Formats: sequence, C-alpha cells, structure tokens
Amino acid sequence: MERIRLHLGSFSRPVDSKHLDVLDGFRVLCVFLVGWYHIWQQGWLSPTLYIGNWVSSLDFLLRSGYIWVDGLMLLSGFLLYLPFATAKSTLQSPLTFYKNRLIRILPSYLLCILFFFILALAEHRYYTTSDAVKDLLAHLTFTHTLFPFSYQQTPLNGALWTLGVEMQFYLLFPLLGRCFRKKPGITWTVMTGLAFAWRYVASTLPDNSLYINQMPAFLDVYANGFLAASIFAGLHKKMGKDGPDNKTKLLFTVVFVLCACLVVSILKEQAGENGYANIRLGQLQQRFPFSVVLGVAMIAAAFSLPLLRFLLGNRLMGFLSAISLQFYIWHQFLAVRIKEWDFIPHQMQSPWMMGEYPWQVKYTLICFLLAIVLAGLITYLFEKPLTRKLRK
Repeated sequence: MERIRLHLGSFSRPVDSKHLDVLDGFRVLCVFLVGWYHIWQQGWLSPTLYIGNWVSSLDFLLRSGYIWVDGLMLLSGFLLYLPFATAKSTLQSPLTFYKNRLIRILPSYLLCILFFFILALAEHRYYTTSDAVKDLLAHLTFTHTLFPFSYQQTPLNGALWTLGVEMQFYLLFPLLGRCFRKKPGITWTVMTGLAFAWRYVASTLPDNSLYINQMPAFLDVYANGFLAASIFAGLHKKMGKDGPDNKTKLLFTVVFVLCACLVVSILKEQAGENGYANIRLGQLQQRFPFSVVLGVAMIAAAFSLPLLRFLLGNRLMGFLSAISLQFYIWHQFLAVRIKEWDFIPHQMQSPWMMGEYPWQVKYTLICFLLAIVLAGLITYLFEKPLTRKLRK
C-alpha cells in the first residue's frame, strides 16, 4: 500500500509539458483497440462485462474498433504541434524535423516491408513481376494509399496505410505548424474546411472505399490535435509551477468522465451501422466529433486527479506505449497466420463461425501475447538500438 501511495504521489505533481504521461495511456488505448478489432475480425469473440448482476456487451467496442485510427491521427497532431505551442522562440528546422521522423519510422517500416515482400514472393501472391515492382515502389515512396493495387489489393501488410498517411502529412507539417502558430484561427478553418470538402465529395461517390482514409480526409483531425496542444500549453502556463489545485483537478476529472461517456455514445452509434457503405459514411460523419471529444479528454486527463493520471500514465502503459509501433505493424499478420496455422485445438470446423468459445478465448489471448512479445523484441533489440545509432 505504501508503494502505491508513493507512486500515486508522483502523479500529484504538475504534468511535464515535454512528456505528458497520460498520453501513453491514450496511445495504448488507440493502438490496442485497433488491434483488438483486427483480431476480432478473425476470431469473432465478443466480450461481455459482468459487474454483480449487471451485464453489458462490449461488442460495440470491437465493431467500431477501426475508428480509433482517427484517435492516433489526433494524437500525432497533438504531439507534433506541442513543441510549437510551448516554444518561446527558435523552432526546429524542417530538415531536422524530417530527419527525426525518418529515423523514427523508416527502419521499422523497411524491416516490415522487406519481410512481407519476400514472403509474398515466396507464396506467389503477385500475378506478374510488374505487379510486385509497382506495389513495392508504392510502399517505399509512402504513396501506397493512393492506388487500389497497393492499398486495397496489396499482399503486403494492410495496416501500413496509416503510416502512408502519416508520412504524407509530415511533408506538410513544418509549413502547417508555422502557419498555425502565426494564424491559428485561419489555419484551423482552412484545414477543417478542406477535410469536410474532401469527405463530402467522397460521400457522394458510388464507391468511396479508396477515398475515406486519404490524408486530406484527416486534416481536421490533425487541426484539432494542434488546437488541443495549444489549449493544453496555455492552461499549463496559466496554472504555473504548482499546477492546478484539488478542486480544479476534480473538475477536469469530471470533464474526462463526461468525454468518456460521449465517446461510448459515438462508438455505439457507429457500431450500429449496417453494410459497408453505411459504415464508411458513418465513419466520415463521426470523424470530426470523435476527434473533438477525444482532444478535450486528453487535455482534461493531463490536469486530472492523481488516480486517473496513474491509470493512464503508469509504467505498464509506458511499456505498452513504447512497443505500440511494432505491435501495430505486426499484430494483424500474426492474427491471420495463427488462424491459418490452425495449431489451437478445436472441436468444430470453423470454430470462429460456430462460436466455439474456448477456442475463441485461446485464439484472442495467443494473438495478443505473441504480438506483444514480438513487438517487445523488435522494439528493444532492433528499433531502439538502431535509433540511438542513427541519432548520433
């Protein structure tokens, strides 16, 4: 108990504007719910929550799990702009920014692409050599989201489309970050307007599957991340070195709980959409409000009571956040292959379709366990050592 009190005491201190501990929890929440969604697509295990005599299905969390990718884009916008929001004078040069982003993303991305490309060739997943070369070049240039053959039909890792969107946005960020710092209202309005216009046009197309997740469709989400970082920086400066008092912490905690309720409402509404066309339209409509509510929740959590900060920013969350990139890259591949390898004993044919509960539980746990173990190994044996060398 004494250790717990001491650990909670560390979360009573004002939040560090250079590293917001609570954002570790937000990153874990977004990445692992997307991962759970992909695992659920293979195993079809829908969990149920039991608290005494109260029973509630958590099926809506999984059916809407893809929406948390929007949360990752929001978090990216927040973290990218936070140095702009807190800097007093000199800003990082665009060249330094690009170098740091490449060091962060490129080694892990290339390792993944190399592995999946060799595997695809070995399994004869390309019809022609030309198809293989085009797909590889699209992925190496981070333009794979722009073409059906490299986005919807690729035998490479389908989850990598988000890194394509991120890298495309990185090209624009040094300009957008400086514009937002000088003219935040105008920049936010332009970014949001372009995103709404893109999504409106996409919603009118007979088949919009290629367009709903292009980079322009996320510009308002990134803009809301910029805005949330600016608001956080302003509040952090206003509260001073001592941080908020207990009443203010309680108020922010209540705001966080209200945001959590709104997020659940959005998820349930999105989970209720039927058919791929309606699901995509629902996603387009929910993207902006979801990012707004989640952005408010991030700000509120940073100034909340110690218990909430502990739940979001403890060491376990820090570890899972550190391996989240590798988990995201590799989890879907493992989920598909574990199912194909069929090494988990089952009584029925197609146990995921027949609802064979013991198999579904084992499958889900094994997918998470192996993905976490693999992510940890790649993170600490490859990603971090290589990153340190490249930064020197």
